[in-house]
Amino acid sequence: MTHLFRPRRLSAGLAATALAVTALGATAASAVPAPLAATAEPGPLMNYVVNTKASPGHIRKVENAVKAAGGTVLVSYRQIGVVVAQSTNVDFKTALKSGRDGREVQSVGATRTAAVTDGTAAAAAPAMAGPAAEREVVGAPVPDPRENEQWDLTQIKADQAHAITDGSRSVLVGINDSGVDDTHPDLAPNFDAANSVNCTTNGVPDRTAGAWRQTTSSHGTHVAGTVAAARNGVGIVGVAPGVRIASVKVVNDDGYIFPEYAICGFIWSAERHMDVTNHSYFIDPYMFWCKDNGDQGAVQEAVRRAVSYSTDRGVLAVAAAGNSNYDLANKTVDNSSPNDSTPTPRTIDNSCLDMPTELPHVLTVASTDKGGAKSSFSNFGLNKIDVAAPGRAILSTVPGGDYRTMSGTSMASPHVAGVAALAKSAHPWWGPLQIEAALRKQADDTACPAVVDARCTGTTQNNAFFGEGNVDALDAVKRGY
Repeated sequence: MTHLFRPRRLSAGLAATALAVTALGATAASAVPAPLAATAEPGPLMNYVVNTKASPGHIRKVENAVKAAGGTVLVSYRQIGVVVAQSTNVDFKTALKSGRDGREVQSVGATRTAAVTDGTAAAAAPAMAGPAAEREVVGAPVPDPRENEQWDLTQIKADQAHAITDGSRSVLVGINDSGVDDTHPDLAPNFDAANSVNCTTNGVPDRTAGAWRQTTSSHGTHVAGTVAAARNGVGIVGVAPGVRIASVKVVNDDGYIFPEYAICGFIWSAERHMDVTNHSYFIDPYMFWCKDNGDQGAVQEAVRRAVSYSTDRGVLAVAAAGNSNYDLANKTVDNSSPNDSTPTPRTIDNSCLDMPTELPHVLTVASTDKGGAKSSFSNFGLNKIDVAAPGRAILSTVPGGDYRTMSGTSMASPHVAGVAALAKSAHPWWGPLQIEAALRKQADDTACPAVVDARCTGTTQNNAFFGEGNVDALDAVKRGY
């Protein structure tokens, strides 16, 4: 596939990162893993999400159940009733539920199908982890880019919106991605290191300085530039060049975004009072997580809770629709999952979700071309796509002070995140649901192609290709909606 909204896999080994204790309502693992239960049969090292009621008492009981089943508690999120655990006990799920405190377990699911390579709590060592190279590069580096090359900003009227505001310094956007090069001259003025984090070792927040930077992928840096490259006389200008950005690193060196990484990112963003977060990825190892599958259903619930908590805390999540040219409203088959072991073709239905983009109150963004047509790679679906934005051959920042064009719904999503940041700047009293409603209502209606395409169902006001239409930055900064 040539147009993926996620980094590709590399054969290079995963660099471990330091496990840090967080004071954000989550508790990190002890340094020494709990001993295996006496009857446990050693197996591969696996990570699990365990769901319970969101209270300290229930969390404590589940933590005790994890240890009794031969597991280690990696991190607990009291806010949402989710414990992330690790074990080599092949019967861990059964042992967890059968113990004295097992009745407190609502559901439990493995977060991947292959053995964990992140390491254990005891084995982790400080390092600067980073994700993989990006498939979405379609153009050569541009040595001296200029704002007038950014046709995408004109298409969404960001250039007109900038005459009113470039965005407020009080607005913070989380780049939940592969890490950000904060030394880039177009990003450094707007980068907030104090609110940046690395979540790519077992989903445990690592606040080590620089751990949130990229190593091998330019993806997150490119996304960051589209959102908020500074207006500083250098290079390009972001959609919201006056707001702050933070790196929330959720992609590991092999290019995977496992559920515990994403959950860590959502909770971190909520507790750091971010206003908008961008998610240009789908959660591995399944393209679609099916509710009626034990493991996948438990993971779907845990991630849903994290997103809901983030929304309740004032964060609007914006996500890429995906690059498989797939109808999200009519799911039938999935031939690519799981992608961390051996994919097995399976029949699916609409209860199977592409996460996080299909979760409630996540703004789902499709991609358009320079001429305004649906990008050939963009996923679609009636009442699945919220809005559309430019996503093909988008010029933005890459590590090393450079610039490059990339394509994908990964590139469309940060345009909308930037517009959301402008809307929050102009209307600071708006919460995430108000911003979401405004962006949908203000979007410029876009009709289905003149040449009949049976896949583009719906009306000019709301259809499978463009949702409510192309996002409108100018309307976002005007008063009211």
